[in-house]
Amino acid sequence: MRDERWSSAFDPKLAGLLSELEQGLGSVIRRAGTEDTGKRSHREDDILGILTPVDEFQYWADLSESGDRSTVRERASHFSELFKPIEKDYSGLDGVCLSDAVELVEVSRDTLDDVWRQNDHDPFPETRMLRLMDVIGGALGRYVQKKLSGVKLFMDPFLSVRESLRVGVVICEQWVSACEHLSGQVWKRYAPYPWKGDKHRPQALHSLAQRLDEVVTIRTVHEKLLRLLPGGKQQALASARVFEPFSGLNPLHYNPYTEPLWRAAVAQFERAIAPAEQEVAGRLKAYIADVQDNPQQLLQAFQKHKELIRRPNVSKELQSERETLLARLLEYIKGLRTDFEGRCHGAPGEKSGPLTGRNLPEVVNNIVWVRQLLHKVEDSIKIAEALLSDLSGFRSFLRFCDDLLEVLRAYEQEQFDDWSRDILSGLSDPKSGISLQASNRVMELDHIDGKLKIHYSDRLVTLLREVRQLSALGFPIPAKIQQAANTADKFYRQAIILKQVAHFYNTIDQQMIPSQRPMMLNYALAFEQVIKQNPRSQSRESGGKLQITWDNPKELEVYIGKLQSAAERLSTENRKLRKWHTDFTEKVVTLMTVDLLRHQQRWKDGLQELRTGFATLEAQGFRSGEMKAWRQHWNHQLYKALEHQYQTGLEALNKNLPEIHIDLTFKQGRLQFRPPFEEVRAKYFREMKRFISIPNQFKGVSAQGEELIFSVMIDRNASGFLTIFSKAEDLFSRLLGVQDKFKAIP
Repeated sequence: MRDERWSSAFDPKLAGLLSELEQGLGSVIRRAGTEDTGKRSHREDDILGILTPVDEFQYWADLSESGDRSTVRERASHFSELFKPIEKDYSGLDGVCLSDAVELVEVSRDTLDDVWRQNDHDPFPETRMLRLMDVIGGALGRYVQKKLSGVKLFMDPFLSVRESLRVGVVICEQWVSACEHLSGQVWKRYAPYPWKGDKHRPQALHSLAQRLDEVVTIRTVHEKLLRLLPGGKQQALASARVFEPFSGLNPLHYNPYTEPLWRAAVAQFERAIAPAEQEVAGRLKAYIADVQDNPQQLLQAFQKHKELIRRPNVSKELQSERETLLARLLEYIKGLRTDFEGRCHGAPGEKSGPLTGRNLPEVVNNIVWVRQLLHKVEDSIKIAEALLSDLSGFRSFLRFCDDLLEVLRAYEQEQFDDWSRDILSGLSDPKSGISLQASNRVMELDHIDGKLKIHYSDRLVTLLREVRQLSALGFPIPAKIQQAANTADKFYRQAIILKQVAHFYNTIDQQMIPSQRPMMLNYALAFEQVIKQNPRSQSRESGGKLQITWDNPKELEVYIGKLQSAAERLSTENRKLRKWHTDFTEKVVTLMTVDLLRHQQRWKDGLQELRTGFATLEAQGFRSGEMKAWRQHWNHQLYKALEHQYQTGLEALNKNLPEIHIDLTFKQGRLQFRPPFEEVRAKYFREMKRFISIPNQFKGVSAQGEELIFSVMIDRNASGFLTIFSKAEDLFSRLLGVQDKFKAIP
């Protein structure tokens, strides 16, 4: 493995396999003398046979079938099921693309977290979890090495090499970070089964990530030197020349045996680029001098060229510029502290309060705000450590940052502690709205005001969000609060549905057309009856109120189903009746424009359509008595339409009555009308009377025996009769005038 020729030809798994062999041989020696039963070991502390993630998954699958007790088999089956989300991917890991592998790391982290936190069976052993973290790290490392094996790290174009290596680094670093976070924070705070050991880091994978990152840095330094050197001097940095020390080495094959060879090659590379670094340092010095009065641009300049500025030769040349940057960073950190001190005592959104996020509870908002400040301070420390650690003022800068970090973390913890105390206090106060027990009443029908009330406060909804978000932020939620949140979460979905049902029940009367309410009474009573029916629960009348409690989620689910079904029936029937009402409106509005004198048949047809609608609903089960109010409503609407056309007809009655043809004849020695004048007059007044008496004959949509409202229309419009009779007399006077005209002829 120390030989370049052999190490470059070996499979990347070899170094890991040799380490496993070394551990296994040591274990065999330590266990010498142990009786060999000849059976495959299923001892949970026997982890030497776990070399890949699939080995671990298979262990639990085998144990679920061959365990000597049912409890052992059930527990093994449970773990086997929890590993299912990642089992397939690790079985065919080589076929996973790089972008999907990043997602696999996240799923793997969540899967291990679920395995550790499960509380249905005895906990997962810590030694096995350590081993599993390492073998997953080993599998990911070998995967990254294999995927990048086709990349010519020192010959391919810089951008493609950088992108490929960065994805590999992300995969490695994310898994290392996940293991450190779970074992160092999340699981240590998990009260039922805390992690006892130290924070764990898969060292081999961490070292591989460092190696890949070092290759990226080497290529980046070379690329930036080329860009900053004048054209005539770039030849000295030809790839074939400066990267020649790495020929024969494969940086991907990281292992302790090749590390000295790699370090020697890196040292040769650094000597080769030293003159170019000296040249570039002067150019950077001039560039930074142009922007050093602008703190933002100064910081950007250092960040843009940080790989070069880290180089010892360049760093030495930029001593004064780095001193300036350190002073600017100190001013920036002091500004953050001033801003924090000015906002830490107010409420979110206020001028003297923390900046507000979107839809965040107050405690979460405050913690997120201070976390952002923490990240800004930590980022500044990282920049300073990378570029300024050798400066005389670095230590005092670091102390100031550490003091501010301590203040910020104390504020963060204080926010959480205050929240915990408030919630714990509220849990002991029944009036707080956050003490929800499974046996508490959930719904109440108040017969005094008829309102349906759900005893699941909005504060509980906020509590759920707070607990979920604070847990995600890494805070250990006290057991009592977690239990309260679990209970609230258990009923959350049902409570939301019940609130919707209650809102529907409490507002359905507003959704109903008033005149249709008697028609909806039976459906409303059926809905209320379902509300009152609560199987296997305690129900009692107290103070005029029906109190209902549930303590069985399955029964609650069934009950909610019945409520929703009854509510849907009520809503469906109401929508159907509203649709009929809308259709009737259109028909009556149309009748209002139909001439009553000329198109009486259209009035009859329109009226018949309304009556047919009522008959249809009656055939569908609505009783005639239930529709009385609705019929009365439409009679009043018909009255309006009829009166409008009645008044219009009266105004133009003399012009619009059917035409009467009259001959003026000379017979038996005198002028006379044919038909006779008296007969014409009688016919004319009969037509007038027929129109005037229409309201007496109009029955609207009334059922037999119901009082009619239309006849009063005649009395209400009697004043208009004087006009039409006056016009009639005038008409007949003009008719006689025609006869007199002919009588005057000699």
